[in-house]
Amino acid sequence: MDSPKILVVEDEKVLAVDIRNRLQNLGYTVPDITDSGEEAIKKVAETHPHLVLIDICLSGKINGVQVADIIQNNFDVPVLYLTKYSPEPILHKQQLTEPFSYILKPIAERDLHVAVEMALYKHEIEKKLEEKHQQLTAIINSMGCAVVVTDTNGCVQIMNPVAEKLTGFKQNEAIGKDLTEVFNLIDKEMNEPIENLAKLAIKADAVLSLPENCTLIAKDGRQIAIGDSVAPIRDDDGKITGAVLVCQDISKRKHKEAQLLRNAFYDGLTALPNRILFIDRLRQAIERSKRRNDYDFAVLFLDLDGFKAINDRFGHQMGDNSLVAIARRLAECLRSGDTVARFGGDEFAIILEEIKDVSGAINIAKRIHESLALPLNLNGHDIICTASIGIALSGSKHNEPESLLRDADIAMYRAKHQGKARYSIFDEAMTR
Repeated sequence: MDSPKILVVEDEKVLAVDIRNRLQNLGYTVPDITDSGEEAIKKVAETHPHLVLIDICLSGKINGVQVADIIQNNFDVPVLYLTKYSPEPILHKQQLTEPFSYILKPIAERDLHVAVEMALYKHEIEKKLEEKHQQLTAIINSMGCAVVVTDTNGCVQIMNPVAEKLTGFKQNEAIGKDLTEVFNLIDKEMNEPIENLAKLAIKADAVLSLPENCTLIAKDGRQIAIGDSVAPIRDDDGKITGAVLVCQDISKRKHKEAQLLRNAFYDGLTALPNRILFIDRLRQAIERSKRRNDYDFAVLFLDLDGFKAINDRFGHQMGDNSLVAIARRLAECLRSGDTVARFGGDEFAIILEEIKDVSGAINIAKRIHESLALPLNLNGHDIICTASIGIALSGSKHNEPESLLRDADIAMYRAKHQGKARYSIFDEAMTR
């Protein structure tokens, strides 16, 4: 695909221009921006964009959700909603339940890139799957996918070579066996067996899609993600005579989706959670503290002391290796329920769950200092990199993650001004 065309529909002019500029910086084409639903529909008809970014709270006669429905149903163009943070029930009410169906304001360029790529990718996959369903009869005749035909009892009658290769069973082995013996399927997420799909389709008298996390356990023990459908077979009189299962290996697609999700929520260098995932976990901690009087937590903000000198002296590769080693040490200082994230550069943040008082956070800070005081042996060099740590405790004034992070950041700068390898606890006097 050439540079994808994206239409931006946003009634905040400054934000719309900013989004357009960000998209263009990322290599996309933005033929136009508009602030009304009616104009958006007209622009889609004229420019045929590959994707529409639309404000869910668009003002005018029709709102963003209504405009999106028209665009998706009449022009087959995917839509990515722009919305400010809302609690989960509100997002559900607005039909934003699918992963990557929306992006939260304010928008970071990297988040925008991931969301757009995922939306385009998902739409492309959905189009291909739709085409496959439309060509189901041709696929069965040409044996392009794994095809298994069963009788009304769900026992195998026919298998094509693709199905033989996928399952590891030869047709003469499989004939007469219950479908679940040949197509041993489990729900990968729940780790539970899936019932005989042929029987389910016959009972429902309908075409059924394979479950989302459907995994085939092949004869040799291989686990293969599969997808497609199972349907009842009818004779000329409309009587059901059996079922046909058509499926294919979707492992590559699943892997790509998983990789996109990982790239969205984890730091590529250290494999720690990134800022996006950290903010989400911090928001969950805040919500727990509102529901439970006995739940307290702390946020630690870390900035490595003099890290630039490591890069200057040993090079950026050594600097990256140091960050990976430091990330490992930070994780080792925490309990299993705590979170450490890399915010980029030489900044890290930590959520300490279920602490009784400030002493719990202080003990962790001291443990981190003790760990970092031990030299890192990298490529024959002993490197010591200390950290300045700011500590902020949860409290009633903290309703948003950003306020806690701000307090921890202020405390960190106070620690840094006091010298290397120090920690400081936030108090209101620091803001005066």
